[in-house]
Amino acid sequence: MSCHFYILFSGIKNRFYIGATCDDLKERVRKHNSNHKKGFTGTVGDWEVIYSESFETKEEAFAREREVKKWKSRKKILDLLNSKP
Repeated sequence: MSCHFYILFSGIKNRFYIGATCDDLKERVRKHNSNHKKGFTGTVGDWEVIYSESFETKEEAFAREREVKKWKSRKKILDLLNSKP
């Protein structure tokens, strides 16, 4: 099973969303962009994947999500985005 850690960006909100999933990543983004009006991503529909990492296990992907969320730093997220090959 392939799982993913991902970072989404919304131009409307000018915000990042950090998540992890073992679902198909395109399908997960589609759900974020659906008109569900609840939660952090539900009020806008312009979320796009700007960064992702694949992992063999759910535990690894969700651990990476927790690690990045603990940063609580836009600058560190931008540094991560700028360091990708």
